[in-house]
Amino acid sequence: MKTIIYSSKEFEKQYLQRANKRNHELTFVEEALNLKTAPLAQGHEAVVVFTGDDLSTAVVDKLHEAGVKYIAIRAVGYDNTDIKRANGLGIKVANVPEYSPYAIAEHAASLMLALNRKLILADRQVHHHNFTLGNLVGFDLHQKTVGIVGTGRIGTVMAKILHGFGCRLLGHDIVEHKELTKKYNLEYVDLKTLCLSSDIITLHTPLNAATKYLINKEMLDEMKSGVMLINTARGAVINTEQVIEALENGKIGYLGLDVYEKEKGIFFYDYSKNRIQDEMLKKLMCFPNVIVTPHQAFATNEALTNIADTTLYNIDCWANNKDSDNELTCKEEDNKNYVPTPWGKLKTKKIVHKLSK
Repeated sequence: MKTIIYSSKEFEKQYLQRANKRNHELTFVEEALNLKTAPLAQGHEAVVVFTGDDLSTAVVDKLHEAGVKYIAIRAVGYDNTDIKRANGLGIKVANVPEYSPYAIAEHAASLMLALNRKLILADRQVHHHNFTLGNLVGFDLHQKTVGIVGTGRIGTVMAKILHGFGCRLLGHDIVEHKELTKKYNLEYVDLKTLCLSSDIITLHTPLNAATKYLINKEMLDEMKSGVMLINTARGAVINTEQVIEALENGKIGYLGLDVYEKEKGIFFYDYSKNRIQDEMLKKLMCFPNVIVTPHQAFATNEALTNIADTTLYNIDCWANNKDSDNELTCKEEDNKNYVPTPWGKLKTKKIVHKLSK
């Protein structure tokens, strides 16, 4: 099957080529998918996309006009994709529902430790032959209260890691996993209670209508002064402008980000010679108590191998006229999503699509 891979990066090509096993004709393009680049898919049955690609209604229409029958998302998240439109045009869509929860959770833990123990500052000082400790004092993770927002696959691994440090664990999710309570003494609470009680808050939720700006001024006001906030989920789960205000007034004492709500067109690119123009991101990077990494949590050998294998599995299924286990379909008629509210109550709100297996 002729397949075009948008937003392809040199570091991932070897994984995709190895998983392909020469079964399909792969075309790698560095350009992101958008209205301008959609015509590149002409003559290809399948397109492979990433989180920064645009699969809005107009782009899906262009792909359909180009003869595309399949869309393989080499990521978990599909908030950038109009599933309903694709289904309506007969285009099958599949994602990679799991590749390595360890990669993401371990990166989140790394951000916690680097911020707490001021490792970047320490490294800079030592390279300038400054071996003093006065501004390098951190705290023990042991017995600190950590709130895990989203206790799915990644949140579960996060709970295991933090339990190993001896942390008290709070969790917030629509679905409560009893095994986490049994194995790690995790206590499920509403979002307000989690914010009020946590020394550290780590986010592991998908981005959808319910979770966009889940962390906003209202929630920030409820947090402990000096709280540590970690986001390895999606950039728009937090309201960045309001988080910057919380940094400025001292409400947030430490911030670790592997994602940024306006990262499209910035992350994965080299701006070392011409500099970025995003004022909000530049402001974030000026804070000494902030660490920003370029959406790299997934970048481990194991994760990249699993992403490539699952992506090519989806394409293999379609090439053999079979359905993939990972296909995404739209079922609006009775599909409802529980939206978490700060006070622990639950209300319902329609969403566009869900996983269907």
